[in-house]
Amino acid sequence: MAVTTGRPGGTGGSSGGSSSGGGNRGGRSGKGGGAGKSLVRASLAVHEPPVGRSTTPGALINTFTFEFNPAQLALSRRAQWKSTPTAAVRDGAVPEFMGPEPRELTVEIFLDSSGTPGANAVMKKVEALFACCEVTTKSIAAKQPSTPWVVFQWGSFSTARFTAYVSSVDATYSLFSMTGVPIRATCRVRLHEIPSRTKGQNPTSGALTARRVHRVVAGDSLQSLAWREYGDANAWRAVAEANGIDDPSRLRTGTEVVLPAAEEVGGHR
Repeated sequence: MAVTTGRPGGTGGSSGGSSSGGGNRGGRSGKGGGAGKSLVRASLAVHEPPVGRSTTPGALINTFTFEFNPAQLALSRRAQWKSTPTAAVRDGAVPEFMGPEPRELTVEIFLDSSGTPGANAVMKKVEALFACCEVTTKSIAAKQPSTPWVVFQWGSFSTARFTAYVSSVDATYSLFSMTGVPIRATCRVRLHEIPSRTKGQNPTSGALTARRVHRVVAGDSLQSLAWREYGDANAWRAVAEANGIDDPSRLRTGTEVVLPAAEEVGGHR
């Protein structure tokens, strides 16, 4: 399954010129608004990988805040099936379900410093994204070499917020200063989900249940999470019970909250 947000208008010209401020990409206009005009900035939190078998990201390395919000996101989810041909069956064998695959997210990051052509900000930001595909020094010291773990966040868009690793970064430079320094680039970043081991998961088989984990952001409440997840704000009691939350008014930003499967919340409504 793939989900793609709309693209507002066309891109700006390739000649020099300052980009517009705010959350929208410079030179992008057009009717209908779209993702680029959101006031909430998208960001990519870059963490050290965890030590041991934890599925919670380690210490925060840095936060890459988007200068211009993405005009388009591509989100996909697949299920793996296996079919073995059998000579005695005319129409083919019945396929065997092997399990779900983690989510994948592709996002384009637009970088522009044409307003200050003498700066090398674009180069540094591209290098920071490339570093997401490099093994961290701390993970080597811990004898568990790994690239950073990342969390993409964009306001209340919870479907696209999950812990992941960066599988690739493709940078396209489209504008240069008089000295040859790139001052405009578009980076295509691919993220692959790292599933969290939630309550109800079989640790030996690795099979995932219908539960999932949500990382709390500013403005979240148990009622708003229940409304987005189940379409019923009264289901907040099931979320509170699943996480051992006694005081629903004290929900800390950054906390990971387990969201039970829809069939589990039926008796709490």
